[in-house]
Amino acid sequence: MSLLLTESEQKEVVAAIREAEMATSGEVRVHIEHHCPDANVLDRAKEVFGQLGMHRTELKNGVLFYVAAEDRKFAVIGDKGINERVPEGFWDKVRDLMREQFVQQKYADGLSAGIRQAGAQLQTYFPRQNDDKNELSDDISFG
Repeated sequence: MSLLLTESEQKEVVAAIREAEMATSGEVRVHIEHHCPDANVLDRAKEVFGQLGMHRTELKNGVLFYVAAEDRKFAVIGDKGINERVPEGFWDKVRDLMREQFVQQKYADGLSAGIRQAGAQLQTYFPRQNDDKNELSDDISFG
């Protein structure tokens, strides 16, 4: 068992990523680690975003779901391309949706719900093209 998620829950989250990416050229990643080494979880999420190479997507439309399990912190961040298009406060709504599930210790459900919500926005602004290729791994990364 990983941090937070059982093996079957990990598969559920990866399936949500793949489902979201089927309708968009956008890229979604989930990164889970024990502790957030930065005081600010958004700073750490940005650092991981870079470490995972998410800034290298052609359309700048990557979305990272970052979770520091033992610190009970998480963040959702998007790259420049998607941030310029989503409505004001969108990422806060995704965060709040996830938090509802997280407080009930339903981490896979929370991540999957957030991924679906982000995927819908990605589909709206970055629909899948015929020549689309998966630019980033769909697997959960662990720190």
